[in-house]
Amino acid sequence: MKVDVLKIDGSKSGESVELSESIFGIEPNDHVIYLSVKAFLANQRQGTHKSKERNEVRGGGRKPWKQKGRGTARAGTTRSPLWVGGGRIFGPKPRNYRQKINKKVNQLARRSALSYKAKSEQVIVVENFSFEAPKTKEFAAVLNALNIAGKKTLLLTNEHNANIYKSGRNIPKVNILEARNASAYDLLNNQVLVLQKGAIETLETILN
Repeated sequence: MKVDVLKIDGSKSGESVELSESIFGIEPNDHVIYLSVKAFLANQRQGTHKSKERNEVRGGGRKPWKQKGRGTARAGTTRSPLWVGGGRIFGPKPRNYRQKINKKVNQLARRSALSYKAKSEQVIVVENFSFEAPKTKEFAAVLNALNIAGKKTLLLTNEHNANIYKSGRNIPKVNILEARNASAYDLLNNQVLVLQKGAIETLETILN
């Protein structure tokens, strides 16, 4: 599958790249995408949620009234879960949500995601570019030139570039990642996937 390489001004550079069929042209496997996305989202959770049970709430050491004779229900502490200010029954406790996914399954999920994007014609390949300094205005000009301004966009770079990252991080709906760090969730959670030419080589090295 051949795709034209665009310049950052939106014009064709005169060259094209061959997108590997083993990465961008396979039959997508929906189940492994589900497993990969589920694991990715679970691994984002901190698991630090916590509520206090009745033995952890401050106060309540004295029996509020005598056991018999008042005509009311028995009470041993003001920190019962039935009382205002009491502990919580079966509340959340800190836990680890991390899920493990096999490397081959994760790679298949990423190849499936890239194949979906290619079949949907949501892939744009641009030349390798950088900025001399972080300039949001210059990055916005690139989006306008590519006719993707306002769309949810993922830009994959071949390596970490601080100037590109800082130029695009304040633009709504734009995400910038190194190609090697993009998960199946990242690859699918956008309207347009923009690949630097060097990022394609990185993906082929990692996923083949």
